[in-house]
Amino acid sequence: MFSKVLIANRGEIACRIIRTARRLGIRTVAVYSEADAGALHVEQADEAYLIGPAPARQSYLNSEQVLAAAQRSGAEAIHPGYGFLSENAVFALACLRAGLIWIGPPPEAIRRMGSKGDAKQVMVDAGVPVVPGYHGLDQHPEVLLQAARTIGFPVLIKPFAAGGGKGMRVVRDPGQFHDALAASRREASSGFGDDRVLLEKYLNRPRHVEIQVFADRHGQCVSLFERDCSIQRRHQKVIEEAPAPDLDPATRRRMGAVAVQAARAIDYVGAGTIEFLLADTGEFYFMEMNTRLQVEHPVTELVTGLDLVEWQFLVAAGGPLPATEDDLALRGHAIECRLYAEDPANEFLPQSGRLDHLSFPASSNHVRVDSGVRPGDQISIHYDPMIAKIAVWDNDRPAAVRRLRQALNETRVVGLATNAQFLDAIAAHPAFQAGDINTQFIDRHRGDLLPEPGLASDEVLTLATLGVLLDRAQRTRAEAALSADPFSPWALSDGWRLNDVAHDLIAFRDGATERQVRVIYRRASYVIDLLDGTPGGERDAWGELLADGTLEAEIAGVRLHATLVWRGHEVTLFHPGGCHRLVLVDVLAEAVGHEVAAGHLTAPMPGKVTAVLVEIGTTVTAGQPLLVLEAMKMEHTIRAPAAGTIAELRYGPGDQVEDGAELIVFAAE
Repeated sequence: MFSKVLIANRGEIACRIIRTARRLGIRTVAVYSEADAGALHVEQADEAYLIGPAPARQSYLNSEQVLAAAQRSGAEAIHPGYGFLSENAVFALACLRAGLIWIGPPPEAIRRMGSKGDAKQVMVDAGVPVVPGYHGLDQHPEVLLQAARTIGFPVLIKPFAAGGGKGMRVVRDPGQFHDALAASRREASSGFGDDRVLLEKYLNRPRHVEIQVFADRHGQCVSLFERDCSIQRRHQKVIEEAPAPDLDPATRRRMGAVAVQAARAIDYVGAGTIEFLLADTGEFYFMEMNTRLQVEHPVTELVTGLDLVEWQFLVAAGGPLPATEDDLALRGHAIECRLYAEDPANEFLPQSGRLDHLSFPASSNHVRVDSGVRPGDQISIHYDPMIAKIAVWDNDRPAAVRRLRQALNETRVVGLATNAQFLDAIAAHPAFQAGDINTQFIDRHRGDLLPEPGLASDEVLTLATLGVLLDRAQRTRAEAALSADPFSPWALSDGWRLNDVAHDLIAFRDGATERQVRVIYRRASYVIDLLDGTPGGERDAWGELLADGTLEAEIAGVRLHATLVWRGHEVTLFHPGGCHRLVLVDVLAEAVGHEVAAGHLTAPMPGKVTAVLVEIGTTVTAGQPLLVLEAMKMEHTIRAPAAGTIAELRYGPGDQVEDGAELIVFAAE
């Protein structure tokens, strides 16, 4: 076994690899960009080397700098994690030529599976079933359109070299084909340097089921069972679980055997994943092979009791697989979800900025959190905005679903919008709980999963009001204790009035609505009256606000718990039903509205302009695409808000823009 490994990656996967390496007594070397100088993976590694500026192409994708860091550190092996250089056959070969141990499959296996078109042909030759499609080298748009007509719409456009759903487009009508093809090629070229595509028949409501395989250099290859990754958005996985719900044992055995057959066809070594589409008929088709460790590997570890990174180390060092097929068994059920900094209410726009508050459920035999960030860290525009992976385990699927909802409820993020409530909505949905899942699950239930945001409930507004009152009382007592006369009546916060009932008015902004609450002070409690709440909604309230923001309250005789996190005048209240953000308003201050300048279209986030689809003077209709912005590895289309004319274009293709930058001056009709 080697004694020092360099991890050619960042974030949660680097921290994950460090954890196993430390347990095995292997020293770790981290690499980092200028943006990651204070990152968690840098802090946790034994050594760390700066390899370039923030953009990934100049740092984590700079193979020369990564190899130079390995040589300087004296590392004997390189673990690429996933993403970045993990499926780069040229880099894998360069590592081997430099005398380093490559913790991954042979470069030739990576190369053969790296092109989706070539991979399909390899699998056809090996007798593995594949989805009908076009994998040819003639990439002329009309040739591709004709191939799509032959396959039959709807078809799926997929980049040859891409992964993770990037560049994929579903085309349901021939008239949409050329626009979708152009968009797919732009994303593929930008992200992978190869704009070639392939076409596949788009299956109606299939499931995405993948098989974890592992092989050594001694001829052994095993299946470590399946993961169901059907819950996806824009072809990117959102929730993964093992085993797949309602998969009969015979199909499981057949899929495992075919996956091993596929791995043997390319003389595979190490951890890999064979991804299948599973039709409702029970037939399954090869999609692609990921020649690396997967983001969702924790669910396999939870149901098998194995450490797949340890297996990677052992196999890379030349050892045999630690177990045979007969030794392996499934145990219970595991589910993983990906917590992202993104705004589901705004088309899932990625978020960047500071994590002002971040807390996760406690780790246990039932809960596992893999994260590469801490409170106060920045989510950068340069990398994937994933905050953490939250994985749970229990004896069966219903219990695991309950664990997942509990873990999400105990996950608290303030500072950036996240998809936490969206994930909980999926886990709470009756169809998910019944195991009725497929790759169209989110689209099919979008109305349930993304409801229109509502006002805070009476209970939430009462808790927030009580939290404000208790916070004021604490601060007043603290200030009085430091004053010259701590017993002065001016240091009281009990609302005392001469010849009057002590009362106060507190106002919150709840979305776009201002909500006022009347408070009557009593000696040891309050009476809280929601002026726009349920009629006759006066309720007695008292409680204690702890230093960590925990609110222990009794409202109208009912004991409740919540957590309040303040950021300026904004309070986020976490409660058993989810979370809600409110802004405390000074009722004596003049209201100030925030208005966006009419006629100006601004960038919803920092990014790079990849295409400008109009010219100055162009007359456009409402909803017409105007400009394409690339941010956090995805394309976002800026559309006309109404019919009008393009008066001015502020940026062109290739320009980098900041959040809020004016992109287009637009004259509405």
